[in-house]
Amino acid sequence: MTTPTEKNHNKHLDLLHEYKIHLIKYIEELEKLDRQSEFAKKWNETTIKERKQEIQAIDKILKNLIRF
Repeated sequence: MTTPTEKNHNKHLDLLHEYKIHLIKYIEELEKLDRQSEFAKKWNETTIKERKQEIQAIDKILKNLIRF
């Protein structure tokens, strides 16, 4: 049986993982727009770079938290 703390921990890990999936889908949509328009490519370049860095940070957090 899991404790309330473990449930809370797992819930937050799940939310973080869902946010990571959301970011991946968001980047895919931006990249799809980039292929359609050169203007969109310039516009979205910084956003895509920042979201990819955010995904890397989330991956590190998830990997470190799963160890516990």
